[in-house]
Amino acid sequence: MELRYAFYTGCSAKGVAPELYDSTFLVAEKLGMELIELEAATCCGAGAVQEKDEFLAHTINARNLALAEELGLDLLTICNTCTVMLRDTKFKLDNDPELKAAVNEVLAEAGLEYKGTSEVTHFLWEVIDGVGLDKLKEMVVRPLKDFNIASFYGCHIIRPPYLIGYEDPDNPKSLEMLIEALGGKPVDHEARLACCGFHSFWSAEDKVTLKLTAMDTEAAKEENADFMVTPCPLCHTQLDAMQPEAEEKIGTSIDMPVLHLPQMIGLAIGLKPKELGLHKHVIPTTEIIKRVA
Repeated sequence: MELRYAFYTGCSAKGVAPELYDSTFLVAEKLGMELIELEAATCCGAGAVQEKDEFLAHTINARNLALAEELGLDLLTICNTCTVMLRDTKFKLDNDPELKAAVNEVLAEAGLEYKGTSEVTHFLWEVIDGVGLDKLKEMVVRPLKDFNIASFYGCHIIRPPYLIGYEDPDNPKSLEMLIEALGGKPVDHEARLACCGFHSFWSAEDKVTLKLTAMDTEAAKEENADFMVTPCPLCHTQLDAMQPEAEEKIGTSIDMPVLHLPQMIGLAIGLKPKELGLHKHVIPTTEIIKRVA
């Protein structure tokens, strides 16, 4: 099975979370995945453009998809929000011929056409279904057996089910299956399916967002997790970078490290913590690094 993908990085992995960008390429190469970056792709809109101008949002994402179609490859993302935005456009264009025609009229000006031939997938799903958990287990050289690991799915990789549909949105298992394949111990905690609050940050920072961040990270701490892992850079930004402000908001120390999904995989398959960018996080990963050294 050829594991070749049109790689849609999204904005965050190039801007606020470059350690995710770097670790994704390192891990993908080691797993036998070939990622061809869509360097001409644009922002997915992240819900903000969709709210202001839905047609524009569908047009820019149809363009992103058309770039993948030109390569004859499925489009792979590393961001939950990018995944749902791109899949939303694909769903609507594939089921609305008039909308598809209107969008293609605009794309024609750039010499592009959306055909609907490329699927939108996520790095998490392709590690499980493409690489396979059995192969992944064979590649583990540094089992994470000493770590209690708390999954944090984030909203957009499980909901809405009619767009995502990969697994049960009320009881997903993909992250836990992956943790176990890497030798770690999944920690069940009440916030694993909760919202990180990222998309409400600018409108409700104090009232909602920081409280959600504190609730999510504290839930993992209460279950004695050594760290959290998320497949979304927006969730990571909120839970890691905003955790100090959340601690200040509730008046207590949480100190819960949060890893990007490829970083966790990379540790288990032998990549060095520094090349995975663990030293770049806001919440220190010092204890993790010590225990895997």
